[in-house]
Amino acid sequence: MPSTLTEATDPFCLRPGESAALLRGHPWRRFVVLGDSVAEGLCEPVAGYPEVQWADRIAAELRAAGPGLAYLNLGRRGLRAHEVRATQLDAALAFAPDLALVVCGGNDAFRASYDPDAVDAQMTAMVTAMRTAGADVITVGMFDVSHSPAVPAALRAGLGERMRLLSARTGRLAGRLGALHVHLTDHPAVADPSLYSSDGRHGSARSDAIAAAETVRRLGAHLAASRRAPQGP
Repeated sequence: MPSTLTEATDPFCLRPGESAALLRGHPWRRFVVLGDSVAEGLCEPVAGYPEVQWADRIAAELRAAGPGLAYLNLGRRGLRAHEVRATQLDAALAFAPDLALVVCGGNDAFRASYDPDAVDAQMTAMVTAMRTAGADVITVGMFDVSHSPAVPAALRAGLGERMRLLSARTGRLAGRLGALHVHLTDHPAVADPSLYSSDGRHGSARSDAIAAAETVRRLGAHLAASRRAPQGP
């Protein structure tokens, strides 16, 4: 991508008025976020992109379309999936959300000992609890950080395989449990170095802008489908 690219000219970011059109009349009033550093937001600065992490961006877009939205971000860096469930699920439920973003498993997948079944079990418990409480739930197939130039070449293949497995399994889990899934792993920009931070583990302000755009578009598609669905008697 050109070095002069900014959020206003980035073809993958939200266009003026797009979010308002997609989210107009949305029903959500209480938005909670559970997860690790991706949820907390550790976006590295990129010239031309505001330093606003993606969950905060989503909350801002929802609030613009529905003033009065309550927002709670419980995300904390370094947590594995079982730690997210143990330390955040009760607080998330106590918040009584009608929309929840659950994003974790990346810290598990960074390890060669990654256990997909164990992560699935934790994700299933959290998504099921949120759905049972009446919330719509968003899950995410994250950008494949193995494309980051900061990841040592010898580690890229194994990390990429695990990240893609995590993404695929999270997508299947979301479909099974009725969650809204945002698939970023095969995004057209996934191999662009500007998406990744210099630590080889996190994203940049550009990746957060793109992730927020894709999440808003997924929410908009859900709202459009709900409006088209036949109404009961």
